[in-house]
Amino acid sequence: MAGCRHKYCPVLVAVVALAALTPALGQQTTDPFTGLPGNSPRNDIPAPESRSANEEPHLVFRSRTVLVQVPAVVTDKSGNHIHDLTKADFKVLENGRPQKISLCEEITPGVTTPAPLSNQSGIFSNVSSDGDTRPLMIIALDTINTPFLDQANGRKQLIEYLTRTLDSRQRIGLFVIGEKGVRVLNGINGDPATLLAALKKVAGEVASMENFTSEEKMRAAGGAPSALLGPTPPGGDPGEKIRKFILYADAVEAGYKQDRAVEDTMRAFLAIAWSLSGVPGRKSLLWLTGSFPFALDSPSSVPGGGLATLYERTMDALNDAQISVYPIDIRGLVNISPMADLNFSGGVHGDDLGQTAQARSALQDSSLQSLQNFAEMTGGRAYFNNNDLATGFKRAEDDASSYYLLSYYGDTHNTEAGWHKLKVEVSRKDVEVRARTGFLVTNTTSNPQLTQHADIAFALSSPFDSTGVQVTARWKDALPGGDKRKIGFVLQVPSSAVVDEADQNRFNIDFVVQISKDGAPIGDASQNIKGTLAPAVLAKMKSEGFQYNNDLELPPGQYQTRFVVRDNLRGKIGSVTAPLTVR
Repeated sequence: MAGCRHKYCPVLVAVVALAALTPALGQQTTDPFTGLPGNSPRNDIPAPESRSANEEPHLVFRSRTVLVQVPAVVTDKSGNHIHDLTKADFKVLENGRPQKISLCEEITPGVTTPAPLSNQSGIFSNVSSDGDTRPLMIIALDTINTPFLDQANGRKQLIEYLTRTLDSRQRIGLFVIGEKGVRVLNGINGDPATLLAALKKVAGEVASMENFTSEEKMRAAGGAPSALLGPTPPGGDPGEKIRKFILYADAVEAGYKQDRAVEDTMRAFLAIAWSLSGVPGRKSLLWLTGSFPFALDSPSSVPGGGLATLYERTMDALNDAQISVYPIDIRGLVNISPMADLNFSGGVHGDDLGQTAQARSALQDSSLQSLQNFAEMTGGRAYFNNNDLATGFKRAEDDASSYYLLSYYGDTHNTEAGWHKLKVEVSRKDVEVRARTGFLVTNTTSNPQLTQHADIAFALSSPFDSTGVQVTARWKDALPGGDKRKIGFVLQVPSSAVVDEADQNRFNIDFVVQISKDGAPIGDASQNIKGTLAPAVLAKMKSEGFQYNNDLELPPGQYQTRFVVRDNLRGKIGSVTAPLTVR
């Protein structure tokens, strides 16, 4: 639709029969972001090396305006929050250049619990409550990058901490990140007592890398041992070369596992970020883990291969949702001696033992540096080398209690790709400021068209509804027919979420519905609608919302539907899940 300047916009009454459902987007044989095989083994794919985002080719911005929002926690040297600062007290620099702050707002989350929205029959929304301003803290137990025994220690300390501190003034979501995706133990609107009961029932999962010794992990990171190159010298022992060949084979397999760890970890963060993108305010994400899945030696580092797009989209989503990540190394104090490893085979002696210890120390330092970099990039802080994990929990909780939200409009004429450094300064003396140290600017983050299909496929398969676009779905009465019934539905979204008033009231929206039965997708259909709105139509939509009407034709039965709405101008996405009974 090139334009929409009629008295009644066709979008409001669009009806397209979806009787013939196409194969489901959710039944992917390859990952939508990476292009790699789904959950099947990938033993023929080498582990990718990281690269720099500064290597990005020519950058294209698809939006005329880019609003950059920077949550900032300001405290004195003792950790007490500083209040009543104004816009004049702050300075925001991007790559060393001062920016014009358009908005400065001090936010102190409330302590009252709002009444839940009444459930209306046949109406479903991805926004479950209204006006809930309580502090929000998300806790993710990472079973992918964390040894099994350390998981138990982390759970124990977490339960003890929450038992002492949890009350009704807090919202806490608890998730488990595993090889099979993200599992919800407690939603953000759950009851604290239910959360405590759930914590005690958490079962550990063996980490992806737990079956490999530290030596094998180091070989996977460092490539083939030099001793494998060239023939066995005269009189040499081929048995030693064969032994190293076997270890290297294990190291290659460990590399594949590490590749999978990167993908699964980023997919989990992306799902969590999208589920919280429509929840206002800064969020603290406590990531209870044992390591970062790849070497993040600088903020501009991105994993190589097909994982780059997934990583860049995830980092963009975390920033958009105002999520600050607090990695907590639940291994506590770490002994770098090879003999401290439960998997140590005892096959390393003498000088090799010292070299192995030195290599383990370097690997440990690299892992901790990666956790620190990731935390600072998102505005959080890492906590490690301490057996008192409760202190790390408390730091994240304190940061969530008060902060400032600073906003400015980015320069879309600056097409310099890579990591854009952010620095927030306060004119007062003896204060500490914690804010994200920058953001990635790549074609993935600046051009929503590049991930259009991947975003929709991911939203359809995600364990959570996405909240970047508020979506309300309503069923209509079914019409009688032959073997099938026609069931109409209405999707409603706020006009502000999908219409760009700064650019001739443009809109470009994908509407997608997926039908599942007995837990498996059986089909889906989609429609793209785009154009411009006349001022009178926009005024009507502001009061009534942007409505999309359509219908399904299905035989009698029990179904689960997921509706996905994507704003293709900004790359925002919303989804809502609704059960459907066809009689």
